[in-house]
Amino acid sequence: MSINVGEVIAVRGVQVTLRIYEDSNIETLFYDGQKHKGISIREYIGIKRGFSLIVGVVEGEYLDESRFLKDDEKINYIRKVDVKPIGYFEEGCFNDGIKVLPMIKDQAFLLSETQVEKILSRGSDGTFKIGSSLKEGLPISLPWQKLFNSHIGIFGNTGSGKSNTLTKIFTELFARNEGKAPKNSTFVLIDFNGEYSGNQLTTDKKRYTLSTKKSVDLFPLNENYFWDSEILSLLFQATPNTQKPFLNRVVKGREKYSTSSESTSNYFRATFKKCFVTTSQKRETLDLLREVCTILELGSIKDKISNVEWFGKDGKFKINGAYLNGKEEEFEAIFGDIIEPFGFSILDALIELRVRVNLQLINDLLVGYAQFEHIQPLLKRIEASLNSLQKVVEITNASTFLQSSFSVISLRNCNQEVKKIIPLLIAKMCYQEHRNKVSNPPQSTFHLIIDEAHNILSQQSNREQESWKDYRLEMFEEIIKEGRKFGFFLTLASQRPADISPTIMSQVHNFFIHRLVNDKDLLLIDNTINTLDAMSKGMIPNLSKGACVVTGTAFDLALLMQVDYIKDQKLRPASDDVDLEALWVKKEDEKEEAQA
Repeated sequence: MSINVGEVIAVRGVQVTLRIYEDSNIETLFYDGQKHKGISIREYIGIKRGFSLIVGVVEGEYLDESRFLKDDEKINYIRKVDVKPIGYFEEGCFNDGIKVLPMIKDQAFLLSETQVEKILSRGSDGTFKIGSSLKEGLPISLPWQKLFNSHIGIFGNTGSGKSNTLTKIFTELFARNEGKAPKNSTFVLIDFNGEYSGNQLTTDKKRYTLSTKKSVDLFPLNENYFWDSEILSLLFQATPNTQKPFLNRVVKGREKYSTSSESTSNYFRATFKKCFVTTSQKRETLDLLREVCTILELGSIKDKISNVEWFGKDGKFKINGAYLNGKEEEFEAIFGDIIEPFGFSILDALIELRVRVNLQLINDLLVGYAQFEHIQPLLKRIEASLNSLQKVVEITNASTFLQSSFSVISLRNCNQEVKKIIPLLIAKMCYQEHRNKVSNPPQSTFHLIIDEAHNILSQQSNREQESWKDYRLEMFEEIIKEGRKFGFFLTLASQRPADISPTIMSQVHNFFIHRLVNDKDLLLIDNTINTLDAMSKGMIPNLSKGACVVTGTAFDLALLMQVDYIKDQKLRPASDDVDLEALWVKKEDEKEEAQA
């Protein structure tokens, strides 16, 4: 047995009070070749009960007001501590939970470092170590089987070390598999600030550096997810009563003739002819035809129709001073030689969309399905959005769009619109594809990692339509609520957890909480995490850099951990603080030396 330091004097439910002997607050003691820590707040202590050693954590200490006089007439106080039982040792093994409570007069003993290590690393196989306990400095092994089989949240103010924690967790995971992603699992990291574009986490990864300033990399987007009326309506902020039904007609029209390799060119020829071979010609159709010719770079056809004018008094087109009366033979004589040879079989999907929306509007105007002033703003939004999208995505019909088991998508050089759109499309595409192919129970897993998650999961944004914001949040809420049963897991890192949807936060299983000082963030943490004790909550605003509270379903008791700092600059995320001494002082010294 270890060093006897006190005895039980009160048991109130699961709250135990110990009377501590004198000299028991020495910081470090050695006994039988083992190192022991003295009694202090958050230290572990053992209480002997039969053949079991009950383990408790010290939650408070005080001096009893009752005091007594000894023969030398000096006043002595009785030191007492409150202990909360958390488990017990039996046959050398630590077990969680309360099996038996102590009784009055049971003896209390200090625990050795070996025993404390078993407590801190309970539930793990002792191989997944990313840091050490904050108080004892002992290495902690996390239960990686439970950790990665859950949704993970990593939260902390800027500079608190959350990016280092995110990197350390997955670097350690990949290191277990010779620097590669584990078999039968896929990992995608959405990187808003470009912190993981180097050799962080692993070198065995596919990098997509997206930019709306200039085309660098293109992310492959499955055409089935692009040609979706709901997605298109949200992307281009279509109004529900007029513009959304219009886009629905565009998608259905394409699906109807998708078996033909020249469906778009046939559509153009038929629409072009309908503009002129009709008794109800429309002035707006001429401008739309010119726009289509510009998109398709059809110079000869555009030059021909540039001679066509609109005569509003009679509501007819005229060319070279002669009216076009809507007769087929008249059309063939003027345009037949340039329209019939025209044709193409393959178009880029983004160009095809621009062509089809203009052709659809022409057809709708001719039959009275739509009014030009209601749909024309949608066409302008499509044109503006596609100018950005075509720099960052390519539409593909490949069966699998991810070329590696670990992909990093950097959005650092993208505008705000693309930063909203791309993560949503990736999440929707990855989730639906994985859900459709997995069996029950899942034989593979998908892990979507979102750094600076408040950029996409915030419900505070006022720059977007409510319908778009609702769809975006509902998509991620569905993933976090239903993804577990399909083996699809989210890892979220953010400096403002209060900005993230409460529904999403409530479904996160395990947390790494670094320093947070904002009252809203602390209130959310308090209301969301039921495994966090009052003592750990109180320490969150005062945690040092790299220190965090680890809690959740994989941990029976909140842990205070100092995550190991990644010393190699090439392997840690590009989020280091600016070294002002190197930037200002040394540069100034170099300048003075050069002048001298």
